[in-house]
Amino acid sequence: MTQGPIRTLPMLGITHGNRNPVTCHLRCGDACAKPIPNQSGAPSFRDVAAGALSRRSALGGALVLSVAAATLSESEAAAATGNNLTFGAIAPATADIDQVRVPAGYRWDPIVRWGDPLFVGAPNLTAAGTDPAAQEQQFGYNCDYLDVLPDRGSTTRGVLVANHEYTNENIMFAPDADPALVARTAMAAHGFSPVELRRSGAGKRWSYVVGGRRNRRITATTPFTLDGPAAGSELLKTAADTTGRRALGTLNNCSGGTTPWGTIVSGEENFNQYFLCTGDEREARYGLGPDGDERGWRTVDPRFDATGSAYRNEPNRFGWVVEIDPENPRSTPVKHTAMGRFKHEGANITIDAATGKAVAYMGDDERFDYLYKFVSKGTFDGSGTAAARAANKRLLSAGDLFVARFTGDGLEDGINDGTGIWIPLTRGGRSMVPGMTIDEVLVYTRLAADKVAATPMDRPEDVQPSPKSGRIYVACTNNSKRGATGLPGIDEANPRPANKDGHIVEITEIGGAHTGTRFRWNLFLICGDQSSAGTYFGGHTGPVSPISCPDNLAFDSRGNLWISTDGQPSAIGLDDALHCVEVAGPLRGRVRQFLSVPAGAETCGPVIHDRDGSVFVAVQHPGEGGSWEAPQSHFPDYGSGVFAGPRPSVIQVTRR
Repeated sequence: MTQGPIRTLPMLGITHGNRNPVTCHLRCGDACAKPIPNQSGAPSFRDVAAGALSRRSALGGALVLSVAAATLSESEAAAATGNNLTFGAIAPATADIDQVRVPAGYRWDPIVRWGDPLFVGAPNLTAAGTDPAAQEQQFGYNCDYLDVLPDRGSTTRGVLVANHEYTNENIMFAPDADPALVARTAMAAHGFSPVELRRSGAGKRWSYVVGGRRNRRITATTPFTLDGPAAGSELLKTAADTTGRRALGTLNNCSGGTTPWGTIVSGEENFNQYFLCTGDEREARYGLGPDGDERGWRTVDPRFDATGSAYRNEPNRFGWVVEIDPENPRSTPVKHTAMGRFKHEGANITIDAATGKAVAYMGDDERFDYLYKFVSKGTFDGSGTAAARAANKRLLSAGDLFVARFTGDGLEDGINDGTGIWIPLTRGGRSMVPGMTIDEVLVYTRLAADKVAATPMDRPEDVQPSPKSGRIYVACTNNSKRGATGLPGIDEANPRPANKDGHIVEITEIGGAHTGTRFRWNLFLICGDQSSAGTYFGGHTGPVSPISCPDNLAFDSRGNLWISTDGQPSAIGLDDALHCVEVAGPLRGRVRQFLSVPAGAETCGPVIHDRDGSVFVAVQHPGEGGSWEAPQSHFPDYGSGVFAGPRPSVIQVTRR
């Protein structure tokens, strides 16, 4: 038989740095080798000469001590972390070690792995892999966003929810696999997996329940409701859905969040690589074009061919924030058009104390794209009744959408900081962008943000409001094109040309209201290692662990920021990892590495239950550069399972 369509990898050998080219090809469609989608020419808000970082950050080499000094005592660690999660930082390692590394006194265990059966009678993953019917009943591939939600009032029951970003057909299938089977199985391996959990008591290890009441698979063919102001728009209608209100499936789900009312929201990110398009101006702004659909899905489902009139709008039905209810496996998940369409990393929601409105912070994960905020029209009902939960589930269906513009206050004070404004794109269900209708603003949100001169950022990914301080933290992963010819130069909020290590911006809403339109900002971390020029660790002058390419963010009960990384091998040559960082007090900016993931893997979806003494992460794409015939990782079974290659998995770290 012929090979599956994805098994040719034209990107190999063309990536920047040392990052695995297979990851670039499969997850983001070789974005780093293609033209920047943002060709609006938007200038950076304050161009400064190359290398003119703040005086404070330029001293970074002196601030960062040796990696060997990063291990701290239990008493030092206890000052800043929960009582049940004290640890000594581990030293980083090179990126070719095929193991999970955790601090002394801790252990890790898989909870659920790709191919594990979720339903009674569902098959296990076999030595031959899986097929479409089996995969629809098994845990999906490449888990990214993650949460572990104990049931109210219980320490022994709960539910785990993970999404599944993309697939690696080179590892999942034998070289002679039927292309149609490969495509349909890959479609079934995308989406979400809500899974019930059980354990014997607080602080113990969780196990997933086969046949749990809340177990569910959401895939690339599951029906979704499109809601909000753009629902029913001509821009969302296709031959298969003449109403523009019912989409099939969700694709390339990256990070996400758990809402205060107990649902899960997730962002559809690099959806462009699934569609064959003509590549007009509006499509090109989203990276859509004639080089799409590299997985060959259009051979088994015509909606992935958007070159004709029948499915021209199908790509417009992706790129949204989606919401699922893990408590009701029969519910129809929703795509919220009010929150705008772009390459959502995720959405993280807080309730504004003064107004009760739900406020979502969102990053558009593309070089030179933007930071957004959504403010709900309705208010949160915290009474806990069934009626209140039903009403809260409608909060993301209507509201106002904003995009950020940053202003630096100059480098004379030696600090990278300034103020900013949230520019309205929609308000009261109406467009605030001249020349664009409300439908156009929401379907082509990137173009709307271009028009109002938002600030182009260095790949804003996860955006997390602190539950303790209310400050917002923005992970800007990297941007190798910053300062390149014809593209925005460096500025105070994006201070490094060819930014390979990334940075984290700290935002404080002026007046403390998340619904406001003005904010202050500063650079909290300028990432790198002790030899990186311009590194800055929040003012901390003691030992820190090196960190590069911040991606997902989380908080523990003490308000410490936890950062997982994506792509460190391309920057500082070390393993992708999870770090704990103090954000306040005398240890503000101290970075300590908690764990690292196996060869080729990325650390995703950190969940910190420090009072319970547990940390959870999704280990995504282990052994990414390998193949069916020659795997490069054997995580997590290491030869004890029937499948020879690696299996993306959710793991739990606990004390021994």
